[in-house]
Amino acid sequence: MLVGIKRIYDKPSITDGKRIFVDRLWPRGVKKSTVNIDIWMKEVAPSDGLRQWFNHEPEKWDGFGRKYREELADNRHFEELLTIVKSSDVTLLYSAKDTEHNNAVVLAEMIKEKL
Repeated sequence: MLVGIKRIYDKPSITDGKRIFVDRLWPRGVKKSTVNIDIWMKEVAPSDGLRQWFNHEPEKWDGFGRKYREELADNRHFEELLTIVKSSDVTLLYSAKDTEHNNAVVLAEMIKEKL
């Protein structure tokens, strides 16, 4: 199955498959009633402490990735996400401005490693 990543602000595409929002906080300026998502899995997002420590600072990227992977190793919701991915194409949605340094990038890498 295919795993893509996309900002929640980007237009949906017919090739997205299941659209899963993977941030803990709902993005500013986005109405829940108008956004096209299938599932909000805030439980697979980085902990508040890790998110605040990272603060989207690229120089902390390697440490963030390592710590986030540790969090996901014990996360039963990550296993649930793997089950979804095994049965459908998936697009992981995130709200960060940085398209290269965000939790969806790490999450997609981990999913691909597990499949």
